[in-house]
Amino acid sequence: MNVAKSGYRVFSANSSAACTELAKKITERLGVELGKSVVFQESNRETRVDVKESVRGQTIFIIQTIPRDVNTAIMELLVMAYALKTSCAKNIIGVIPYFPYSKQCKMRKRGSIVCKLLASMLAKAGLTHIITMDLHQKEIQGFFSFPVDNLRASPFLLQYIQEEVPDYRNAIIVAKSPSAAKRAQSYAERLRLGLAVMHGEAQCSESDMADGRHSPPCVRNTSGHPGLELPLMMAKEKPPITVVGDVGGRIAIIVDDIIDDVEDFVAAAEILKERGAYKIYIMATHGLLSADAPRLIEESAIDEVVVTNTVPHEVQKLQCPKIKTVDVSMILAEAIRRIHNGESMAYLFRNITTDD
Repeated sequence: MNVAKSGYRVFSANSSAACTELAKKITERLGVELGKSVVFQESNRETRVDVKESVRGQTIFIIQTIPRDVNTAIMELLVMAYALKTSCAKNIIGVIPYFPYSKQCKMRKRGSIVCKLLASMLAKAGLTHIITMDLHQKEIQGFFSFPVDNLRASPFLLQYIQEEVPDYRNAIIVAKSPSAAKRAQSYAERLRLGLAVMHGEAQCSESDMADGRHSPPCVRNTSGHPGLELPLMMAKEKPPITVVGDVGGRIAIIVDDIIDDVEDFVAAAEILKERGAYKIYIMATHGLLSADAPRLIEESAIDEVVVTNTVPHEVQKLQCPKIKTVDVSMILAEAIRRIHNGESMAYLFRNITTDD
């Protein structure tokens, strides 16, 4: 396809070469060239963007993968979007496979909903549409004042299970917490497999501390309000870790949307091994794999961690051969093509359940 006649441009907002790999794969599938631009950091760490070609009246897609330096990546995206807006681009569509700060989408005590702040910043910078994948909470789409297409990676992960996991018919899908049970159930139903749920994690789950019920402290204080007596709230105590479901002699496949700090997954794998599972797989869309994650995975009972390439993790793969990658550039490229041509996106969501 001739770039000049395509009616749209695709740019990468990353200054890191490792982060542009997904953008290159997407443009190869689309048959277009990556737009000419320079994104770099000044000596004082300020972000600078220079667009090297005319974008007037064009529909622009900005592909931004999020590396470990999340805040720099966000500034690169904001500055590039604003540069394109002031260069008279017609539409500016962000392709952000992993949406950062998505875990901070609920009020926690005296914190803030950072995900909502980021949505407002992107709109102010000039974005008119976003393509993303497996938002941590689907309700995040409501934070935006423009359309959001939340694609799913589950078809690619399901295909991997069917093609790459030996004897997958002897597997069981595991939710490592009750909050992940709906996603696990969706996988289990489509693969015609059993379901197990782990309960009794050591740390508090997100739902325990999301709405500020622990703030102010749960103590009776009637000073100044002698007529007001609030009931004392009993402290929560996590029960011992249990597995609801039989995993003995089975392949255990834990599914989740994000794998970052892997201590929970390592602990879950140990419990499943104790319960008789003879192989442990982890399936997740976004492989952040922060800190010592590769080392912990390599030393654990986990046999394989399968993630998509929404986040660059080549360094982690060199440190841990158990990490495998599934390419999702195909669905991102098709989403770009359909949006530019004004075609329905329904085809990309066929056989997708609301619990994915």
